[in-house]
Parts: sequence; C-alpha cells; structure tokens
Amino acid sequence: MLRSGNQIRLTSSEIELFTTITGFVPENVKTLEDLDAYVKRCKQFYWGISRDTRFLHWLIDDTRAECFAGK
Repeated sequence: MLRSGNQIRLTSSEIELFTTITGFVPENVKTLEDLDAYVKRCKQFYWGISRDTRFLHWLIDDTRAECFAGK
C-alpha cells in the first residue's frame, strides 16, 4: 500500500489478494476510511459465527493489517 497522509493506493498484489479472499474487488478505495468501509461490507456479506466465518473475518483483518506492515 502506498500512503500519503490519509490517502492510500493499494498495490496490484493487495487488490488481487483482497479479491481472492472476499470475492469483491476493492474499487474506489482511496482513503483509510474507504478501506475500512470495504472491510466492513465484506464482513457484513459473510456474517455469522461459524468457524469458517470467523476464519474468513480473521483473514480479512490480517490482510488489512499486512497493508501496514513495515510502515
């Protein structure tokens, strides 16, 4: 992720990873708030308390956190 203040740009590999995990392309994600809204929408789409759902939510959160790794 490229970041300048609150403005961000996901790399092509991050876009591909989010798309693979969620099934939704993170389009128009230009700020941290946009990224958080995208994550929230994905989690709402895949809601529930099953083990698979909890794992998917963790995977989405972990991928978001990886965007900030080394920052």
